[in-house]
Amino acid sequence: MLDRYWRILVTGLSFVVFGVGGIVLGLIVFPVMNLAIRDRQRRINAARTVIRCAFRIYIDMMRVIGVLRYEVRGLEKLERGGMLILANHPTLLDTVFLMAFVKNADCIVKGALWNNPFTRGPVRGAGYINNEGGAELVDDCIASLESGNNLIIFPEGTRTPKNGVISMKRGAANIAVRGGRDITPVLLQCDPPTLHKGEKWWRVPSRRFLIQIDVQDDLAVARFTEGASDVMAARQLTDFLQNYFAGKCQSNA
Repeated sequence: MLDRYWRILVTGLSFVVFGVGGIVLGLIVFPVMNLAIRDRQRRINAARTVIRCAFRIYIDMMRVIGVLRYEVRGLEKLERGGMLILANHPTLLDTVFLMAFVKNADCIVKGALWNNPFTRGPVRGAGYINNEGGAELVDDCIASLESGNNLIIFPEGTRTPKNGVISMKRGAANIAVRGGRDITPVLLQCDPPTLHKGEKWWRVPSRRFLIQIDVQDDLAVARFTEGASDVMAARQLTDFLQNYFAGKCQSNA
């Protein structure tokens, strides 16, 4: 019982640290970088490096104080540029983990986070892609990949619900098809399940949870685009990704 109360306490502390860290980055670190680095692209690259290092420190802090454990397999596959990284989304921490291990990472961010006092500084400083871009969103994502960024996308669009049923949206497939980009799939699992969609942070599991990150082999997109329209190719690729991630998650459960 004492162990459970301790983990509730340190989980709450972790969320406080995350919020304070976002404010410090937004009010102090990134304004100083804006003054010190005049070139916009160099400034964005530096901001992304700061965020990656900060997230790595953050997850290691949670490991040390007893909130979680984590394992990463296939990390060497992420040592490239211009990757389209697609991952399932079982927990609230998935973005933090991936961006802690992926260099020069770009991602699509909800518009609300651009005005959130805890996140707007890092989000804007790092030049992430606003999901309110409308029809230009896919073009922005392709441009990011072409410039050498590693684009992280959760094709479900939100966290997987508590029942574990994965439901893929077509946006990620549209980017892969129109951009002619192979996919680097990443499988994330959390045991025991926690911090999934709709769950309160203080409902900690019965033991310290384990986050497993498995980087899979690339998936060739050409098999879906040859002889097919972009619309049909994106539809077929979305169906494939739905079965791919559902099957991987089930076999590793």
